[in-house]
Amino acid sequence: MRPRVWIPLALVMLLSPLSAMAEVVPLDRIVAVVNDDAIMQSQLEQRVSQVKSQLASSNIPAPPEKTLEHQVLDRMITEQIELQMAEKGKLNVDETQLNATMRGIAQNNGMTLDQFADRLEKEGQSLAEVREQVRRELLIRQVQQREVANKVTVSDREIDRFLEQAGQNSNVSYHLAQILVAVPQSPTPDLVRQAQAKAEKLYQELKSGADFRKLAVSESDDAQALKGGDLGWRPAAQIPTIFADVIPDLAKGEVSQPIRSPSGFHLVKLIDTRGGDGKQISREQASQAIFQRKVNDELEAWTQEIRASAYVDNRLDKQ
Repeated sequence: MRPRVWIPLALVMLLSPLSAMAEVVPLDRIVAVVNDDAIMQSQLEQRVSQVKSQLASSNIPAPPEKTLEHQVLDRMITEQIELQMAEKGKLNVDETQLNATMRGIAQNNGMTLDQFADRLEKEGQSLAEVREQVRRELLIRQVQQREVANKVTVSDREIDRFLEQAGQNSNVSYHLAQILVAVPQSPTPDLVRQAQAKAEKLYQELKSGADFRKLAVSESDDAQALKGGDLGWRPAAQIPTIFADVIPDLAKGEVSQPIRSPSGFHLVKLIDTRGGDGKQISREQASQAIFQRKVNDELEAWTQEIRASAYVDNRLDKQ
């Protein structure tokens, strides 16, 4: 059975002609204000539906509805801030780039673009909605490239040091997942203690057999939370420095104790390992790996900064 394509579903309201006068149509409401923009309940419902389909296709148990709503809305708030930055910076995605990306998505699903469109239609989804979603994601990438990646450099000395420290196993890669319990910028000692206590509690739950992916979806503050915390495969050089001494000592399937970083407390799971066959990577490969690690580190801090500097009014639980 092929996995469903996880794209936002359009909201359709069907009213019976005989009871239309008696029915009360619920009004859309604002669930969050982000600077000068608003996120509506209908938009949140669309994204929650999308995430549910994504979780189901990945066999990740979904958390309770209210928990999922909070996680999805938190991600939407960050995206809205980034899209506002794209608009302010006059960034855009041209049709050629968008069309090429759409064809790539279709090919990754084993289809032509026409077949992909037909598949979406059968699932009650719209190709136009998919294009808009992809356009937003490409804009966000441009913002991250301009604000973070373009400011990262890798020196020859860093490459030399990496190759020397990695030795003959510099091509080892790790498949990782994480749960992040975040702390705000310049946190009080009490906030740090609260975050640490929560991380320790989650660690004990995992040791007692809790499902890591489900816990990540419901509890993690990381951008990959809605993917079960999956970080994908990372070459050794891309692993954050604070993880470097911990991950190589983990057994497959093992979860680290909480690791402190400026962003909060991390629970890192080693899913699998590959490479480490004695071959040494080239200087160019080392440079790319170090660059990506530094981008990942800076991106986490930058996301915290833009959230802290934005006006956000989360009204999800307000009546």
